Amino acid sequence: MDVSLKSFHSKAVLTGIGFTALLAFLSFELAKLPGISNVGPLAVGILIAMVYRHFLGYPSTIHEGIQFSAKKLLRLAIILFGLKLDIHVIYQEGLPLLLKDIMVIPFSIGLMMLLARAFKADYSLSLLIGIGTGVCGASAIAAVSPILKVKEKDTALSVAIISVIGTIFAIGYTILRPLLPINIEAYGIWAGLSLHEIGHVALAGTPAGEAGLGMALLAKLGRVFLLVPLSLLLVWIMKKRSKESSTQQVVFPWFLLGFVAMSLFGSFVNGRLIQISANVLDGISTLTTFILTMAMVGLGLSVSVSDLRTRAFKPMVLLILTSLLLSLTTYLIL
Repeated sequence: MDVSLKSFHSKAVLTGIGFTALLAFLSFELAKLPGISNVGPLAVGILIAMVYRHFLGYPSTIHEGIQFSAKKLLRLAIILFGLKLDIHVIYQEGLPLLLKDIMVIPFSIGLMMLLARAFKADYSLSLLIGIGTGVCGASAIAAVSPILKVKEKDTALSVAIISVIGTIFAIGYTILRPLLPINIEAYGIWAGLSLHEIGHVALAGTPAGEAGLGMALLAKLGRVFLLVPLSLLLVWIMKKRSKESSTQQVVFPWFLLGFVAMSLFGSFVNGRLIQISANVLDGISTLTTFILTMAMVGLGLSVSVSDLRTRAFKPMVLLILTSLLLSLTTYLIL
């Protein structure tokens, strides 16, 4: 490759990254608007990218940069996401909740896959949505997608579906809260056990005050913690299948080690050996969400609107049914 071709390649990569950053910025601003704020920038980013592709086409000249955001930046965001997980809090106060969290994951995935088989829904989408429902929504889907080797458009569709449906359920929880015969701590646990993403849990838990929100986030953190053993289990399953069916090897998701390292750093190093201010941590959290939104834009550009009509309808309906049964089951075990 001569100098001119290298220069063109580098420019295409940087332009593609900048393009996803621009759409991510637009998504952040739109997500501040009333009503849209409940959906969050991740889902907004995917929807904007899908609309862009539908009306303007895929920007193939900057494909390399878009792929960089969709793959490399996605892994970086998952690593940084580890800072949100406080292992110390889970160990000190959340072990009984962790047992219930462990139950939620196989329940959600198993039920989603049973329904998918019964109604002949798309397997890949149903599996990703089931994992997102059981663990932590879009972040879980993004983390397991490289392990399962699913198509980028499947990842994007799954994130969009679970973000929108999860938001609807979170709003429904806030409406139901004053009508339920349980205290605010129990309500918080219920929200943390059953809602899809951390943002959804925060949305539903905030009206219950500090005590309710605290219990909601604690219950949710246990499910986030279980993302690591679930991912390792999926790696083992995929390696076993690859040996039985083909010579293709499953690459270990090394970015998960970064996720664990950041979790350990935030839980046991920060505040003991060094002290990072709350403002800096908030800034890192915002940066993490922004990078993840850039990745979602990159993924969203791979989705055509026809995919929503032909492949996503059944998984979306089954997600609603699975979420309803999960909400009922976790309410009964409080």
